[in-house]
Amino acid sequence: MKVTVKTQNPGDIPSDLLVIPVFSTTSPTQGKRGQSTKTKTSPSLPRAVAALDKALGGAGQAALESSDFTGAAGQKALIYPVKNSSRVSRILLYGLGPAEKVDAEALRNLAGTAADEARTRKLAKLSILAPSHRGLSSEACAGALTEGAVLGAYRYEQYKSNGAKKTSRPDNYGPLRQVALIFPDLKKPAPVRSQVSTAEVASHGQNLARDLSNAPANALPPAALAREARRVARETGLVCRVIRGAELERGRFHALRAVGQGSQNPPQFIVLEHRGARTAKARKAAPLCIVGKGITFDSGGISLKPSGGMQDMKHDMSGAATVVGTMQAIAQLNLPCHVVGIIAAAENMPGGRAYRPGDVIGSRAGKTIEITNTDAEGRLVLADALDYAVDVFKPAAMIDLATLTGACMIALGEWATGVFGNSDELSKEMADAGQSTGECMWPMPLFPDHLRIMKSHIADIKNSGAREAGASTAAAFLKEFVGETPWVHLDIAGTGWKSPKNSYQKTGATGVGVRTLVAWVKDRVQQ
Repeated sequence: MKVTVKTQNPGDIPSDLLVIPVFSTTSPTQGKRGQSTKTKTSPSLPRAVAALDKALGGAGQAALESSDFTGAAGQKALIYPVKNSSRVSRILLYGLGPAEKVDAEALRNLAGTAADEARTRKLAKLSILAPSHRGLSSEACAGALTEGAVLGAYRYEQYKSNGAKKTSRPDNYGPLRQVALIFPDLKKPAPVRSQVSTAEVASHGQNLARDLSNAPANALPPAALAREARRVARETGLVCRVIRGAELERGRFHALRAVGQGSQNPPQFIVLEHRGARTAKARKAAPLCIVGKGITFDSGGISLKPSGGMQDMKHDMSGAATVVGTMQAIAQLNLPCHVVGIIAAAENMPGGRAYRPGDVIGSRAGKTIEITNTDAEGRLVLADALDYAVDVFKPAAMIDLATLTGACMIALGEWATGVFGNSDELSKEMADAGQSTGECMWPMPLFPDHLRIMKSHIADIKNSGAREAGASTAAAFLKEFVGETPWVHLDIAGTGWKSPKNSYQKTGATGVGVRTLVAWVKDRVQQ
């Protein structure tokens, strides 16, 4: 699927579905005591399509003049032209609500709805008229519409027996092939097209993360995740290294190996590097590191999870999936910086060789860990990954993503990612990046007492604390392995997968974090 920018009149662009945004309107009136009140009036079509609607029989204007369509946010009406047109087959009116309240998220929902409508009707060509008002630049509008369209058209249907020819790479967009964003009479299209290109690359990276997370665990054990990372590296020019087997033992990845030893699918440690620095100064600068939890299936190990909902534990590698999608996007955008993506991948199973509650294991950092719950395995594999990143790359800043705790899901639901860290400045950078992409990043506490609770009587630290403040105590455990490196931990347990939250995120994996991390890296480059 390709997104393009068009500057012609909407009626001149061949389209199976033309989407027209409509603002709701109000007008001031005088109340009984002279007080000013607001009364809703009939909305009107954008000037760019008024002539087209008249030529097609006036069905659009008729819908607006009725009481059925008011332009309320999210309202839609599908119209078939009264008169035949060789270019526009269908029109979708989409309500944006009051113009002064429209933001980027409203535009993502507009485009997500449009893409879903086109895909449901098996249409190939979709056109969206860009809304215009003073509070929204053309570049910001184009970026949000692109994100909504690419993410909204996505479906994971690789395993459906619909008679379609199966390929090694699924086509996640069905028959939808072209999305045209229409900016009539745009004077300077180059910046808008640049913004569309960036948003398209980042959104396809997010959809790659959704692919990986949605894949069933039998199709994507740790070795298969490593193969996917290698494939992305080959296609984009990333440098990829996979550490496994005896090399993991020699490399002192004790915690990662302990988590994976109960499974017949051995653990893998994956490193992806984008070496895009173009100046001598940039090449000498410390890299940025992005670390992902890659538990390709989490049974809980000996501390077995309840069976209800266990099928969703294929998503416990959502952090790793985000790392792969982010690194693909960074490489395709050829950002002028050094970025390292690191994944600790394992399968947590209750086999005869599985690690047990009460065991004491080592870690790459040399710290000993008492196992009090084998279902607190994500922080163990991240401990080795964080220590590797600090030891080998000495990063300027480090972000980790993990579906780490049910406690964070209870605290924030599926609406926000928990943000923990040792740097207020870095935490703010992540929150700002999340705000720009519509992915809410919410600051969470990390107190000295959270680490005190994690102290062990027989080892340096234990892997699970009390039920209270579970998300913060888990973050405190991770903090023990980052040293003085500026670091932020993103707990995506509630945002990594769930039921639909908006028009461009359907049931299943969300790929949360990809667009936010791309925005963060871009901002870092521009500093």
